[in-house]
Amino acid sequence: MPAFTATADLHLDRYLVPFDPRRVPHYRFDVVVLGSGAAGSLAALTAANQGLAVALVTKAALGETNTRYAQGGMAAVLGMEDSFDAHVADTLEVGCGLSEPGVVRRVVEGGPLAVQCLLDLGTSFDRTEGGAFALSREGGHSHHRVVHSRGTATGEEIQLRVREAVLEHEGVSTFSEQFVLDLLSDEDDRVVGVLCRDGRDERVAFLASQVVLATGGAGQLYRETTNPAIATADGVAMAVRAGASVRDMEFVQFHPTCLYIAGAARVLISEVLRGAGGVLRDRYGHRFMQEHHPAAELAPRDVVSRAAFERMVATNDTSVYLDLSDLDRDPHRVFPGVSSICRFFGIDIAKDPIPVRPGCHYQVGGLWVDKEGRTTVQGLWAVGECSSTGLHGANRMGSNSLLEAIVCGQWVGKAAADAAREVPQRLIVPTSRREGPPAPPVQVNVADLTYSLKSLMWRQLGVERGGEGIADALDSLAFWRRAVGQLPLVDAAGWELANMLTTATLIALGAQARTESRGVHYRLDHREADDAWHRHLVQTPISSGVGVRALELRSEELFEQTIRS
Repeated sequence: MPAFTATADLHLDRYLVPFDPRRVPHYRFDVVVLGSGAAGSLAALTAANQGLAVALVTKAALGETNTRYAQGGMAAVLGMEDSFDAHVADTLEVGCGLSEPGVVRRVVEGGPLAVQCLLDLGTSFDRTEGGAFALSREGGHSHHRVVHSRGTATGEEIQLRVREAVLEHEGVSTFSEQFVLDLLSDEDDRVVGVLCRDGRDERVAFLASQVVLATGGAGQLYRETTNPAIATADGVAMAVRAGASVRDMEFVQFHPTCLYIAGAARVLISEVLRGAGGVLRDRYGHRFMQEHHPAAELAPRDVVSRAAFERMVATNDTSVYLDLSDLDRDPHRVFPGVSSICRFFGIDIAKDPIPVRPGCHYQVGGLWVDKEGRTTVQGLWAVGECSSTGLHGANRMGSNSLLEAIVCGQWVGKAAADAAREVPQRLIVPTSRREGPPAPPVQVNVADLTYSLKSLMWRQLGVERGGEGIADALDSLAFWRRAVGQLPLVDAAGWELANMLTTATLIALGAQARTESRGVHYRLDHREADDAWHRHLVQTPISSGVGVRALELRSEELFEQTIRS
């Protein structure tokens, strides 16, 4: 099969909002990091430990991140019976042929030191009575290798400790409640800073020769999601406007077990509960996962999500049910957080089945980066969920994301710091629309349009998707992008919608191009994996003087990518 190439119209303005660079106050640092989750915080701390001045800029409060909501834990080889080879093999298998072995091994072998790094920051992990780590097992893992805190509060514990560390570090200056509107570029298209709207609704710029994106994923693109409200794909969208390439955007992971009660916010019911012995049943009490995979409830997440979705359709129900009644331990004591949430809705997890259904959980694809975290745009780095490192391939294995955040966060922080010493800061003269579009002749309900987008993505680009539905979605997205592009975007709701529409289009274009099923990408009209698609799919912006006019989509042979340094 020849390499796939295509182009698609995008027509993005270079900058999301009009601004006059002469009237924007600015701060100068050596490195600017966007995002204070595990990946961003470790990048900031590592760069600051090199003696550089670092700005850590966050969209919400410093502790409000995707990391905070991570329940399951962090995978690392710590048990005597486990090995790096086994962890690598598991990750490659779950990645369905698109995980890159060199990257996988490098991250996996960094696991023990990543755990020690967190311990040094004061992180407390659950232990056995003998003092050893209480390791759990999750889907796709062949061994018990997941460290966790208070059962399902791992992310909360890690976020607390990294937050304390960045606040205490003299080299890190934190700026919370800053909505980052755009990356700023110089006349050579090198990223040299960011433009923000601060808490007083004023523009401010943070300038640096190196900018690190650790902005998390795109969970809010979907009606059913485990992600917090901040996960609106801002980092990916602003990077594409600045000319950065993305890779494998069609791969979006759905977690199989979100608490589903009509009218209530979706809450993740961690995979740890299935690892402890919880089983999935349908409305008639039938345990169905044994029919889909030898590992049953501990199959990879894409398999469990599709099985749950299919069972909901087959039984005409809005959920399936997680049954903990046969656990050999008291689930109230082992999983106090889940117990408390369910008790609020009158569910006793020791005897009552928990209604669950799949929800958008993790952006597997992202900004295309090299082994140190460089994007295809000079001066710009990416780490964590917004990046595509080659670790996850076509399907992320549970608890590998926190591992990636800690290990890669340190790599990127050091590499960005080294680059900052070599590259002097430069004055910027960014081009921008000096005036925004006029008020439209009709009133546009941004909230309603956002909900329509989330519903469209769930229906047409969710757990299952097909060619006809993807094409319909692309038509709707193009229509909405044109409409939103003519609006004077004046607040966070409008800016987020514009970013979500851009990222949704990238996902849909990738899904349309990849005519096979692989990992989390499952097409009803191409149900099997195709060896010809044993390759990554890269989307590269084609820029003009005023913005991104189109995208070039091309396939990349596995392990043969090159990134402009």
